[in-house]
Amino acid sequence: MLQTRPRSNWKKNMRNEGKTCLSRGNSDGKKPKREKNCILRLRNPAKPIIMNNKKETAAFWERRRGTMSAQDIFETISSQYFQLTNSEKKVADYVLAHRMDAQYMSISELAEECAVADATISRFCRRLGLGGYNTFKLELAKASMAAHSARRAGMEEGGRDGFEAMCRERMQESTAALEQTVKRLDPEALKRAADLLLQAGRVLCMGQGSSMVLAEEAWTLLSSISPKFALVPDSHQQMAALALMEEGDAALYFSYSGSTREIQDALEVAHARKGKVILITRFPKSPGGLKADVVLQCGSNEGPLQAGSVPARVAQLFVLDLLYTELFQRAPEQAVECRERIAEAIARRHV
Repeated sequence: MLQTRPRSNWKKNMRNEGKTCLSRGNSDGKKPKREKNCILRLRNPAKPIIMNNKKETAAFWERRRGTMSAQDIFETISSQYFQLTNSEKKVADYVLAHRMDAQYMSISELAEECAVADATISRFCRRLGLGGYNTFKLELAKASMAAHSARRAGMEEGGRDGFEAMCRERMQESTAALEQTVKRLDPEALKRAADLLLQAGRVLCMGQGSSMVLAEEAWTLLSSISPKFALVPDSHQQMAALALMEEGDAALYFSYSGSTREIQDALEVAHARKGKVILITRFPKSPGGLKADVVLQCGSNEGPLQAGSVPARVAQLFVLDLLYTELFQRAPEQAVECRERIAEAIARRHV
């Protein structure tokens, strides 16, 4: 007679971690009941943590968040340092040594600096109990913001000296943004961008959020030397305009991160119509930067809590000004004629 193994009460080697598990089998031998949200497996624990219901799961994560808020990210890294792998320790060493720099880097840039793979950065973030790299950058920004707030409080107590110190700090940030842009911007890329704009029959100026303001600035400035420039503010209108591009038309797109869904959609539609995309961004190795026809890299470091910061805008406006100057020098007669006609028309509006 065949001998059969008794049914196990628990399913081994569960793959759908954090989603489902099998509850204890019934004594009558019926198929175990499937429950949801009853297992949570942290990275590299000895055993999974079993949750019997959603309430316990929610309570666990609430305690988890409380632990992270009680200590900043740097303390968390230090406390878990000896539990990290050798590759993850490289990341920890770099972050602890460059506390102000890491929050401004893309995952590819940080991986390159640490001489590890992008996947190692992702594992490092999850090892700290974080959802991913964006959450990690947010925690870095919070820790840096706390230190910055302490310095700001000292400035406010200093009266006039504090005000002057604040002015110097802000001025230095904008100056640093301009200097970084000069170092990062490729002169040949600027020339290629000018070539595409001059050859294009129509140029669409685009962006999202605070970058849309920069796109409007670009349209205002560039339309003063050529009528081919158009502003497309709405995201749906942008897709429609890109879908109607003719071969050789161009889009001038502003995106500091270069990693939004909108820029990726815009690139796909524009290239399908054989149009060109010029991207002004801080990160040339971003998804948008890798697919754009020309990338104009700006300087300025902007953390997750500083979206739309003035130094970042200053850097991008500086790139725009350089592009405008290049176009003006390529076709000075047309540019001067357009500006003269505009000046005459606007002069009538002054009292």
